[in-house]
Amino acid sequence: MNLSSAQLAAALDSTNLRLDAGAADITALCAEAATHRFACVMIYPTSVPLAARALAGTGIKIGTVIGVPSGRFSTAAKAAEIDAMAAAGAHEVDIVMNYAALRDGDIGLVDAELRTLSQRAHNHGQLVKVIVETCYLDADQRITALRLCEDAGAEFIKTSTGFGSAGAKVDHIAEWAAARRGPIQLKASGGIKTLADARALLDAGATRLGTSNAAAILAEFNGTAPAAAPSAGY
Repeated sequence: MNLSSAQLAAALDSTNLRLDAGAADITALCAEAATHRFACVMIYPTSVPLAARALAGTGIKIGTVIGVPSGRFSTAAKAAEIDAMAAAGAHEVDIVMNYAALRDGDIGLVDAELRTLSQRAHNHGQLVKVIVETCYLDADQRITALRLCEDAGAEFIKTSTGFGSAGAKVDHIAEWAAARRGPIQLKASGGIKTLADARALLDAGATRLGTSNAAAILAEFNGTAPAAAPSAGY
């Protein structure tokens, strides 16, 4: 895939979900995103008000996570968090599917929850990405997850939280790209550390990449820094 620097930046969700991240880290993440024009910053819910202040007037979107890391929260709790994040200034919500229920075959529960939560977020004008944690799903379950996300009206299906046993896999993105029935987009996340990682996933069909190495990947693309050293986390 041939991309310009600006197009690559616009495909990156610059993420800080480190457990030890403080206010200074989130402020720096926002400043970096505004400079490079990343698609959004992806942060924990309690950091959204800070990001809303830091990014005011920049046009950079704020994304947050709902139900991380397990997805095993009540639908009501997830819906309340979506409401609170809309009020705080979040434009995008990355909602963890109850993938344990999917693995157990309780498709009706997962379907009902995704429809409810997608509608709730859309009522606030939020973009919805559903995290399905592909490392714990077999091929049939990954396709079922895709169908459920499509039927719920989510804008994206997303591979990983970054806290599972593995992150984004090129073959999983390619599998979804071949199987999708409509306009749903694909987000890869987890373990994306280098430009080579990013290129492979974009070539396979991803249109968004969640990474804590966004600035390093962009610098590598622009030839202004060496390849990023592996870093912990998302």
